[in-house]
Formats: sequence, structure tokens, C-alpha cells
Amino acid sequence: MSPTAQVSPTLTKVTRRAVFPFTAIVGQEEMKLALLLNVIDPKIGGVMIMGDRGTGKSTTIRALADLLPEIEVIADDPFNSHPSDPELMSDEARDRRDRDEELPVMRRKVQMIDLPLGATEDRVCGTIDIEKALSEGVKAFEPGLLAKANRGILYVDEVNLLDDHLVDVLLDSAASGWNTVEREGISIRHPARFVLVGSGNPEEGELRPQLLDRFGMHAEIRTVKDPQLRVKIVEERSEFDQNPADYLERHHGEQEGLQNKIVEAQNLLPSVKIDYELRVQISQVCSELDVDGLRGDLVTNRAAKAIAALEGRTEVTVDDIRRVVTLCLRHRLRKDPLESIDSGYKVQKVFASVFGVELPGESQD
Repeated sequence: MSPTAQVSPTLTKVTRRAVFPFTAIVGQEEMKLALLLNVIDPKIGGVMIMGDRGTGKSTTIRALADLLPEIEVIADDPFNSHPSDPELMSDEARDRRDRDEELPVMRRKVQMIDLPLGATEDRVCGTIDIEKALSEGVKAFEPGLLAKANRGILYVDEVNLLDDHLVDVLLDSAASGWNTVEREGISIRHPARFVLVGSGNPEEGELRPQLLDRFGMHAEIRTVKDPQLRVKIVEERSEFDQNPADYLERHHGEQEGLQNKIVEAQNLLPSVKIDYELRVQISQVCSELDVDGLRGDLVTNRAAKAIAALEGRTEVTVDDIRRVVTLCLRHRLRKDPLESIDSGYKVQKVFASVFGVELPGESQD
């Protein structure tokens, strides 16, 4: 998901297993927005999606990965290294470039890696073959899932059931952009820049607050209640299942349009500015909500810039902040078991007070 990505020609024909198109997904706007913003700026820090079973979490994430434009990678590199950006290269690829070695380049779809619940740390991080290292004097490294996910999406379903230690490893890599494996005095590191997407059902247990806080955004999704909307969702899915090729052809234009919009937003993002006064007000909201640390301030600033870029603007507005502030802060509030007010509403109420705007629907009261 680098800014140099170009529109993929593969949208024009169905050569892989058909994936339900992102633009055809009905509802769940909060989840879709959070995913798009993380793709535009992966430094937002990923998204945690909590909601009922059967609400389309996995479908939406796979659809997003399929929508994204192809990226350029070094063909014989196991880490999807960028052919020209040193920040997105493995150490080995950088050494080859410094030696003026010609690097073979190919285009590849953005990877979406599923992390199974039973995965071991070796499977996730990769392993070092100590025997080979000692006998042949070479660093023999077997890449793990973090290597495959570099410059892509790493999806962990039921993340609240994953071992806390593994969640910690994933969040560390997502935050630093690097994965380091150390064993018996041998150390190997490689780039691990990915969008971390976790999903879960709150009925099966919450993630520990200190881990939850490290996800950039937190989207809550609910089962659609409107019968007409439910019928539309079922009909769309049935049409896709009956004839995927025709269905994808019908949505080709929308998919291509959104793909172009993402690429343009990635390119525009470095030019987006946010006024000092707005930054102060964002920090005031975080302060009044008693949010620990500065992650909330940082993520809200990043997300507001990303949504402005998505809409083709270089100046952040108050409305941009309103649309992302709940996603960025609701999971950072201290839990009070006696409080009945919804955390999202609490964030919106403090935002309205600090920014001097009305909450939707309040003017009628």
C-alpha cells in the first residue's frame, strides 16, 4: 500500500477466486470507513472490529484486500520489499541495491494474511535455523506470517481469544514496522509494515485495555435491524453466488473508481494540513475524556488527515474530526461498570462541547 501503487489491470478480468466487491457491501459504514482510512495511512495503527457474529466482518476485509491496487515488489524477496524505497526494503535487499545489483521487479496483489488462532510464535514471527547458521555460517531464516503480511493486511479473527503475548508481538510489529527474531545470539530483522485488522465478538470476552488501546481505531458493528435492508443484503449475496463474473462486471466501474480514489488519497496525504487550533481542540477532547497517553491525540490527527485526503482536500475541517473522533477514542476511555452511557455517545458529547457544535438530533429536543 505504498503511494507509488497504480491502478491494477486485474480488475478487468476475473482470474482468481471471485471475491465479493467492496463497493457492493450494504451498510456497516463505520467499519468500511475505518478500513479505508487505515489503507490510506497505515500509521493510524490498525482497526479492531467488534460486533455480532454474521455481520460481514471477514467478507468486508477480504473485499478491501481484493480492491486494493497492485504494488511493485522485488520478485525474489520473501518480504515483499519495495524496489526503490529503502524504508520498505529488507536489509538484504538494501545491501543488494547498495552493491548496484539489478533487482528483478514484479507487480503483485496486496496480500491479506489470515492469522489462525492456534498459530505459534515461530509461525507468526519466523524461525532461525541455528544448525545451518553454525555449520555454514549463514543466517538461515524461515519467514513467518509477519513477513508475508509486509505491505499488506494482517487479519486476526477472534483476536480476543488469541494469546495476549502474540497480540503484543503483532502490535509491536505493526507500530514499529519491523519484526526482529533473536535466537542463540543470532538476530534477524525484516520490514513488517501492515494494516492490522482484528475482529471479535464481545460476548466471547474483551481484549485487555492496554492491548485494546494500541489499536488505532475501534469500530463497533451491529446486526442490521431494518427488514428491507436485510432483504437487500441477502439478495445481493444471492446474486453474487449465482453468477460471480456477471456480478463483478456490474460493479467494475464503482470498484475502479474507489481504487483510483484510494491511490489519489495516498498521494495527497503528505500535503494535508490541520490547523493548530483544531489540534489543540483534539487534545482538549482527549484530556476531558481522561484518555491515558498521547495515542488518542496522534491517531485522531492522522485519521482526520486521511479522511480529508480521501475526499480530495488538503485542509482538515471540524466535520472530518467529528467523523473519526469516536472511532479513534471510544476504546481508550476508562471503563466504569456503573456507567450506562455508551462510550461512543460520551466521545461525541465531549467533542460537541469542545468544538462548540450541536450533536445530530439535539436541536429538536
